[in-house]
Amino acid sequence: MKLHELSPAPGSTKEPKRKGRGAGSGNGKTAGKGHKGQKARSGGGVRPGFEGGQMPLQRRLPKRGFHNHFATVYANVNVADLEKKFEDGAVVDTEAILAAGLVKKELDGIKVLGDGELTKKLTVKAAKFSSSAKEKIEKAGGKAEVM
Repeated sequence: MKLHELSPAPGSTKEPKRKGRGAGSGNGKTAGKGHKGQKARSGGGVRPGFEGGQMPLQRRLPKRGFHNHFATVYANVNVADLEKKFEDGAVVDTEAILAAGLVKKELDGIKVLGDGELTKKLTVKAAKFSSSAKEKIEKAGGKAEVM
């Protein structure tokens, strides 16, 4: 089979409707837009969320709360995850955690949390550690280094 021999499956393509091309086309005169009105005009219609002049929903609802755009957001990893993914004596840093697929994005740094148990001796380098995580890493004979 060659490129010039390819064709779409029968019935899979349709000719586009040509609007406003005379009465015989079945779609002439007003071209399926009816008579007059906002939606019949060129560029006619309303923007998404417009409710005909009624106060729109997004303006009727109160604004609630506060979001700190400047907050430091950490990607969290538990010691149980480190136990599963790394061998004894491994150096666990940001690149290793990303490569192991424990986090999708580094964000503002990686924080190690203390959920689960750790038996392997690991050298963990992260932006932050919870006190329980640091304790568990050191108890297993490893090191918790803040980067």
